[in-house]
Amino acid sequence: MDKFIVEGGVRLKGTVAISGAKNASLALMPACLLAPGTFTLNNTPNNRDLWTMSRLLGSMGVQTDLQGDVLTLDASHLTSHEAPYDYVKQMRASIYVLGPLIARYGEARVSLPGGCNFGPRPVDLHLKGLEKLGAQIEVEGGYIIAKCPRLQGAHFHFDVSSVGASVNILMAAVLAKGHTTLTNVALEPEVMSVVHMLSLMGARIEGTGTTTLEIDGVDELHAVEFATIPDRIEAATFLIGAAMTKGDVTLTNVEPEHLTAVIQKMEKAGCELEVGTSTIRVVMDDNPEPVDITARTYPGYPTDSQAQWAAFMLTSKGASTIKDTIYPTRFGYVPELQRLGADIETGDGYCIVKGGAHLSGATVMSSDLRASASLVMAALVAEGRTEILRVYHLDRGYEALEKKLGSLGAVIERETTEDF
Repeated sequence: MDKFIVEGGVRLKGTVAISGAKNASLALMPACLLAPGTFTLNNTPNNRDLWTMSRLLGSMGVQTDLQGDVLTLDASHLTSHEAPYDYVKQMRASIYVLGPLIARYGEARVSLPGGCNFGPRPVDLHLKGLEKLGAQIEVEGGYIIAKCPRLQGAHFHFDVSSVGASVNILMAAVLAKGHTTLTNVALEPEVMSVVHMLSLMGARIEGTGTTTLEIDGVDELHAVEFATIPDRIEAATFLIGAAMTKGDVTLTNVEPEHLTAVIQKMEKAGCELEVGTSTIRVVMDDNPEPVDITARTYPGYPTDSQAQWAAFMLTSKGASTIKDTIYPTRFGYVPELQRLGADIETGDGYCIVKGGAHLSGATVMSSDLRASASLVMAALVAEGRTEILRVYHLDRGYEALEKKLGSLGAVIERETTEDF
């Protein structure tokens, strides 16, 4: 099992290219189940979650191949309509295969999902939406079993804004017979990316960019070539890391519009930002002002970047409050940051970060993907050496993070250990 060894105190400086969005890729890949032929996804990231999704699709007969950042997929000859537990337990996004399978093949058997451990995230909206479209669903032995000769268009309202459910029901609806109206659809860029790709495939969707999508089902779709959007969470992580170390870093291959909430908070903290069409430069010469954040659905501050912001505020001149309205229990990183000397208090759905505490290197353990990133950020400014265990969590969503940070001057190494 790998760990990171980080020597703190180095100012990050230089240019780094941001990879394609993990969360977008994991939604785009199952869309290949909706049509025969070879799909080409450009700007695809190379991380553990992508490997897991590739293996899952491969177990069903999908031919996948990743060369550089170009991923090809061909689901012309499926051999199975089952997503087994061995794959699904590793990643919640595996449930994305449910909608496409039942839409094109009329049946699916998908294990209940796993993923990061920070509180319950039920799949009831996925199941309710599919049932509204006519699917017969049973949950038996830890598996979702869905059947329907052909889904029928309907109106479905998402009780809460859910990225996963929005993507799944959308992919099911494009092959349903008749008209479907989806309301309170999530606005995250990853959802809109799926809308754009499905439209290129021949789906008839109106309302792109709004919370209401009108879909007229079609009889068939076709394979396409499509570019994955840049990863806004990786970009936010590097922006925060650069600012924490009082660095000067330019990000390339970014979509600044997707980072508006993060950019606004960083400017409020005192960062100097130069925003281009597909680049962002961040320069920081002083400790940041304390800035509160509340993680919300898009276009609000992203929940996947709140742990990194907490690490940033450790270097601030005062106290700041971090709240999360999406996953109120997502503060498992706090005890590990405290091992480095952080002064943080936790409450119900929030934490209070008191900046200015002296951070010293220690051995810490990753608990989930974004928690891992917050530990790396804190280690960059902690005095001395920090060992971060179980970075397989981090590998789920970041492509060669230690190499990218190293190219900016960070002293960080990956080491294989027998620890569990």
